[in-house]
Amino acid sequence: MNTARAIRDKLDHARQLLDAGEPTLPELAASTGLSASHLQRRFTARFGLSPAQYLAQRKLGTLRSALREGNDVSAALYEAGYGSPSRVYEGGAARLGMTPARYRAGGEGEQIRWSIATTALGQALVAATERGVCMIELGDDAEVLEAKLREEFPKASLDRVDAGRDDFLAPRLRAVAEALGGKQVSVPVDLIGTAFQKRVWDALMKIPRGETRSYSQLAAELGAPQGARAVASACAHNRVAIVVPCHRVVRSDGSLGGYRWGLPMKQRVLEREQAA
Repeated sequence: MNTARAIRDKLDHARQLLDAGEPTLPELAASTGLSASHLQRRFTARFGLSPAQYLAQRKLGTLRSALREGNDVSAALYEAGYGSPSRVYEGGAARLGMTPARYRAGGEGEQIRWSIATTALGQALVAATERGVCMIELGDDAEVLEAKLREEFPKASLDRVDAGRDDFLAPRLRAVAEALGGKQVSVPVDLIGTAFQKRVWDALMKIPRGETRSYSQLAAELGAPQGARAVASACAHNRVAIVVPCHRVVRSDGSLGGYRWGLPMKQRVLEREQAA
């Protein structure tokens, strides 16, 4: 086994340990045989998140799903792995952007500031509470973007601010715009879903820039040769455009198939990557 493959296997093992529990960085290092600093650097380079960020996103995604399904807040917190209600406010709620109870209630009682920035791929809506970004949405129609925000948080107080005129929102708008422009920046994202969705999204991030795979090819790679529809569903539930490149999955005949942000956007992104 070559060195690069061995490192990838060690990183995959570290991710599996994070999916199964809450190991510390030293524990992950001991389990993989890598130094803590080397593991931190290589894990972040491969998955786009540090081990600690990956764990936080996994727990937050579980919490988010449970709340949207109508589960009791306390039960949802413990199911997601938060040892006590206070733990979610120490880290998770900052990424969720609001308390779990308010998220479940459609953002009731929350003040959400939002704006739309013009990026290399069109318009991007970025919304945030005082504690963090709570939504990123792409599209060419500002009214449609706003409607999606209001659908996500129907009971929140939504305040639109002009781009660049909000000290908290402005840097997040810039980060999203730079990411959509192809730059490597740190943008908080939620890469969490069901176990199968996570496997699909991981596989998507391994498809080289400028290449594509069919839904059936990806399903076969995941050991689910009859799972093309499940792969398509996982792509449709991706809320992080470009970072998780579901645009790189097409139909077996080469046609584009579907795309959460529209086929013109998918075609545009693919052409940009293939040209590069």
